[in-house]
Amino acid sequence: MSRLLNKSQSAVRGKVDLQEIDSLILEPERYELREEPRYRFEVDRREFLKTLGGGIVVCLVAGVARAQRPGRRGTGGGRGGRRGSSSQEVGAWLHLNESGEVTACTGKVEIGQNIRTSLTQAVAEELRLPPERIRMIMADTDLVPYDFGTAGSRTTPAMAPQLRRAAATVRELLLDLAAKELAIDRGSLTVVDGKIVHSPTNRSLTFGELSKKGQLTKTISSDAALTPAADWKTAGTSVAKVDGAAIVTGRHEYASDVRRPGMLFGKVLRPESLHAKLVSVDLEKAKLLPGVTVVHDGDFVGVAAPTVPTAGQAIAAITANWKTETSVSDSRLFEDLKKADDDEGGGGGGFGGRSNYSRGKITEGMKAADRKLHVTYTIAYIAHVPLEPRAAVAEWSDGKLTVWTGTQMPFRVRSELARAFGIAEEKVRVIVPDMGSGYGGKHTGETAVEAARLAKAAGKPVKLNWTREEEFTWGYFRPAGVIEVAAGVRKDGTLTAWEFHNYNSGGSAIRPLYEIPHQRIAFHPVNGPLRPGSYRGLAATANHFARESHMDDLAHAAGVDPLAMRLKNLKDPRLRAVLEAAAKKFGWGPHNKPTPERGFGLACGSEKGSYVSTCAEVSIDSRTGKVRVVRAVTAFECGAIINPEHLTNQCEGAVMMGLGGALFEAIRFDDDKIRNPKLAQYRVPRFNDLPVLETVLLDRKDLPSAGAGETPIVAIGPAVGNAIFQATGKRLTSMPMVPRGLKV
Repeated sequence: MSRLLNKSQSAVRGKVDLQEIDSLILEPERYELREEPRYRFEVDRREFLKTLGGGIVVCLVAGVARAQRPGRRGTGGGRGGRRGSSSQEVGAWLHLNESGEVTACTGKVEIGQNIRTSLTQAVAEELRLPPERIRMIMADTDLVPYDFGTAGSRTTPAMAPQLRRAAATVRELLLDLAAKELAIDRGSLTVVDGKIVHSPTNRSLTFGELSKKGQLTKTISSDAALTPAADWKTAGTSVAKVDGAAIVTGRHEYASDVRRPGMLFGKVLRPESLHAKLVSVDLEKAKLLPGVTVVHDGDFVGVAAPTVPTAGQAIAAITANWKTETSVSDSRLFEDLKKADDDEGGGGGGFGGRSNYSRGKITEGMKAADRKLHVTYTIAYIAHVPLEPRAAVAEWSDGKLTVWTGTQMPFRVRSELARAFGIAEEKVRVIVPDMGSGYGGKHTGETAVEAARLAKAAGKPVKLNWTREEEFTWGYFRPAGVIEVAAGVRKDGTLTAWEFHNYNSGGSAIRPLYEIPHQRIAFHPVNGPLRPGSYRGLAATANHFARESHMDDLAHAAGVDPLAMRLKNLKDPRLRAVLEAAAKKFGWGPHNKPTPERGFGLACGSEKGSYVSTCAEVSIDSRTGKVRVVRAVTAFECGAIINPEHLTNQCEGAVMMGLGGALFEAIRFDDDKIRNPKLAQYRVPRFNDLPVLETVLLDRKDLPSAGAGETPIVAIGPAVGNAIFQATGKRLTSMPMVPRGLKV
């Protein structure tokens, strides 16, 4: 047990094996899943019906479900996966009971992105039901089919079609049953508000009546016919957020609100520095406190107590000696990242990964250029800062462990718990209440493991809430990086060469969509000083910042308008469309004359199958150097839109979040300690930082719906940087750009 818990604790200490993080969620070359969960939640219709009662059950399997599995792009399966078993893996469950109530089950998690609503809309659309008639069960590993996790903007393009196919199958099955029951032609029947109606005679049967004809189950393939987006009635509209009233009134419960009978409160002893090892510990004073359970297991030391103050008192009573073997500092962060690449045999040798790309010859492209530009850009580590810090409640009963926790990957956390305690995954249940945001920062289950270890020792349920300081220190961070870009352009604005090297921050969206005859693109993974992990947009924020900043400098060097420069080198119609839409809404043109105190900038890009362009207007106080973004216009296209209002919210939220990383967010560390682990020290956007936000949505009903939670964040940073450059002539090449204001 000690060895297993030490392995779990190593993740908390910053020594997690990053190759266990899924390639879809992080960067394809840098992080690859080496082992899949040893257990899959297989179809057991009897157990499912026992849970939800009689009626009709539809289980979706086959091709689409494989998209939920970790693995190499295009293979549909993970390394070490069971070949030939994909047709037995469930993608979605749908149940219609004898009262006509519909229950849909999915392994996805509601993190505040409104997928509970959009997935409900998907089911409602195919069943021709109002959304309030549908119940959505999410992220309970005992009740829902296996799902790798809520990340990578995969919910809308992958899960929504699965649930739609399941619902469409139920609809068609009900039509068959009604035609048989009424002894009439199936083509004369319609589905209206929970009934199958024969319009000529006004005869009808309710969903509930038809479900009583027998306990029916059906397993379907992934090719069930779906309603075209052009014919949507419920999907495509701004349905109000499911459970929205409970959220705004405070009735809604999160993981930190869970209460269990006899529950204790946990606290973990943290080391003095990031890479410290426990040398010795004295627990005697803590053990004397009434009602306190003390646990020492390897490097793990924690307590469970009747109250939160008592738990804090018990931790304070523990005397521990730590040894720091490695000390890290941000004073030479970027030099160290480049040096690490050289030390690891990089130095450009990282070329050859899956994000890496080459065409033509850079030397020829540079010879053809009238202007050449070589710039190095740097990206700081930043934190996720979720509104709800990590929390978990763990309870053991009859050898089974149940954990309520906020995680984006409940089945992954179930596997972590099973490995940590040496039990079968069937003996672990993970329940995820809707979360107070995650932003890619809640993939792992440290809090769940810690709470479960304390609960096992105490023999009672234990709640463990991380403090804000723990969240800042012991979570993982968006990776820092160094990006080197060299490019050439002709006098007329035609790009001739593009060489792009990203060190450490990642390969997401690393390749340009601009038409460039000579290119060399490379991501170089290195071992950075802090624990890296997924973050909204991944490295797309870093790569777009460098690329779109460089594009503006090239336009300036060629004497070409930045908008005209981009359009001249773009053939992709979707990227051109958002670029033109944002510029039109913003009023881009020669009348936007910059001054030393006001500038205008734009940027565009694509990631996760969707497209974005942002135009920004900034003001600069010439006395103080304070930079303020006063207006931001974002055009966004992600295929067919399921819920316009909620999509607008996603775009605005991403832009607001992107402002922090662009302007002032950065993790500061030295002497192996995080130096700004509190909101009073770590600067996030505040209300008075927010510009006027305008969003233009391009609804492409001819295209499948893509995810929208990440891509809108990528263009605001370079748009702001380009606006500052236009006003001042100063090119800011580091994010954050103005952590202490612009030097004047």
